[in-house]
Amino acid sequence: MEKDTFKIRPTDEFIELINLLKIKQIAQSGGHAKMIVEDGLVTVNGEQEFRKRKKLRPGDIVELEEITITIIV
Repeated sequence: MEKDTFKIRPTDEFIELINLLKIKQIAQSGGHAKMIVEDGLVTVNGEQEFRKRKKLRPGDIVELEEITITIIV
């Protein structure tokens, strides 16, 4: 399993789930990111997540297939 982190900018309070998938190049586009989430392929903090605009904050853990991303400050 690949472990990765995403650092939120000091000026931001959160990042939306679909934006994280695009920035980390897990999804090729916003539409692809939405499909990944709608298909139930993503978990946040161990629970399946279907909200595309889920606000991810420091400490949240996103998992998709063999990738784990921890949100940090």
